[in-house]
Amino acid sequence: MLTDKYAEGGKRPLVIDPDLQADFTALPFPDESFSLVIFDPPHLIKLGKESWLAKKYGKLKNIWREDLRAGFSECFRVLKSDGTLIFKWNETDIPIAHILALTPNKPLIGSRGGKASKTHWIVFTKIQEEITMDDPMFQ
Repeated sequence: MLTDKYAEGGKRPLVIDPDLQADFTALPFPDESFSLVIFDPPHLIKLGKESWLAKKYGKLKNIWREDLRAGFSECFRVLKSDGTLIFKWNETDIPIAHILALTPNKPLIGSRGGKASKTHWIVFTKIQEEITMDDPMFQ
């Protein structure tokens, strides 16, 4: 039970019941499986083991750079060519610039939201081939 001042009796159950539980650094899907991938990894590092945020959303390990780099790589691996990756990040503990530096892919657009505008929604696309001026569409 979690403490929740808004719940009846001041507590509420925490139910986590995913269809699939997997490591985001080693996804169990073949290459180019999806047209859309949403990547919302844990974003907090300063949590106690028993905190409800850690239980509900997870907690980054000390090797968070390596984990998130691998997570981005896996997302793009399972994304089809010209597919879309939507990435969510809250920069309470780690600034978004530090996170975007972990992927060579450049975002198309982004938006901030949340109570303190610390939550970012960022959209990427997987471009298989680089377009040059020699491309037939420019002829």
